[in-house]
Amino acid sequence: MAIILLRIVAFFLITFDVANNADCQSFIGVNYGQLADNLPPPSSTAKLIQSTSIQKVRLYGSDPAIIKALANTGIGIVIGAANGDIPALASDPNYAINWINTNVVPFYPASNIILITVGNEVLTSGDQGLVTQLVPAMQNVQNALNSASLGGKIKVSTVHAMSVLKNSEPPSSGSFDPGFGDVMKALLGFCSATGSPFAINPYPYFAYRSDTRPETLAFCLFQPNEGRFDSNTKIKYMNMFDAQVDAIRSALNSMGHSNVEIVVAETGWPYKGDDNEVGPSVENARAYNGNLIAHLRSMVGTPLMPGKSVDTYLFALYDENLKPGPGSERAFGLFKPDLTMTYDVGLSKSASQTPTTPTVPTTPKAPTAVVPKTPANPSTAPKPNKGVWCLPKKGVSETQLQANIDYVCGHGFDCSPIQPGGACFEPNNVASHAAYAMNILYQTAGHDAQNCDFSQSATLSSNNPSYDSCNYPSEST
Repeated sequence: MAIILLRIVAFFLITFDVANNADCQSFIGVNYGQLADNLPPPSSTAKLIQSTSIQKVRLYGSDPAIIKALANTGIGIVIGAANGDIPALASDPNYAINWINTNVVPFYPASNIILITVGNEVLTSGDQGLVTQLVPAMQNVQNALNSASLGGKIKVSTVHAMSVLKNSEPPSSGSFDPGFGDVMKALLGFCSATGSPFAINPYPYFAYRSDTRPETLAFCLFQPNEGRFDSNTKIKYMNMFDAQVDAIRSALNSMGHSNVEIVVAETGWPYKGDDNEVGPSVENARAYNGNLIAHLRSMVGTPLMPGKSVDTYLFALYDENLKPGPGSERAFGLFKPDLTMTYDVGLSKSASQTPTTPTVPTTPKAPTAVVPKTPANPSTAPKPNKGVWCLPKKGVSETQLQANIDYVCGHGFDCSPIQPGGACFEPNNVASHAAYAMNILYQTAGHDAQNCDFSQSATLSSNNPSYDSCNYPSEST
């Protein structure tokens, strides 16, 4: 059975993931840290990134060699002003002008700089001087961009740790720490006025470290789990990523800033760590990053922001061997310095680079990919005929159905009809969306009973489920 699963996943990756997902994935980015002494030259890194479906790169600084290497690639570039730059940026408008003239003007627009982050996790740094100077520094950078006629083209923001929240569970109760008070109000006012995003660093990995129950691990890794119910909204959350992002959404909404977009500046999972660290492993890292990418590709969105994927920057492109702290801090890289994959999460554009192992990964504890598989007794399976549809069996859990949606929509099948505004979006529930998604895979991948199994959660039916303007394709249509 394992061999069959691997072959089926590999088939879908080659046929659909590579052909259809490599392009138009502007929501997938990566962090490019440089606290290392063994990194490949920027030109090689630029070529590596172009060989993937990564469309955006976040730098923590503004290294001109990297910015130049990414010129004329179309890749979006986020550059950063360091925390140490904030006092000068805040107090001296000319310093901000010089910063823009040095780090932006010589490279733009050939290098597609899209965002400048002023500082990193400043509000939770404990440095009250930096906290009070943060918004004035951002405003001076914005003014400098305006002076260079770039104000409407490049955004200015800053990056926050999840600890800016006082409450995050359930997600609907998300609220900012009142200790940030007027600074947070001013910052959100700036974001609202300039159309700049609110950038956060959600790490389900850290949530798991403080709660190491198996069900928490499954919830963090997008694996089948019982979910967590938000009694205020009646929403059942099936993964930690959505819960964390929606907690930020709720906090922004409660402050009257529902118009401010969210960007995930960092998220990832280490593939190894010290002996006393709980959670790091290749299996867990592959599961988290691989399933997160599939979730983003599905365009399901989060419960409070359906139908779109939040721009998400994976952490990280490479390991940074000079970073201090526990071993896990130096083991987040998706690629090695020799440009080979640390492990595969399905980012490659090239079919020739597609591995023989699934990129919607499995762990020893539970399968994370809900994929079509050969029935135990193929001879007794329903035979596909014209006017046959693949639909969920009765009594299948929402957990299973949501996993089916994420798998299908994350692997290049056309799920636009079940996204907001689509002909099959209503009724807006998991069962209805899963029925459409599972059928579209069956009809597109081939009318074979093994393509309508979904871990025994689907069946073939001669009853046409189409309704109103929602048309379920079949062999006869």
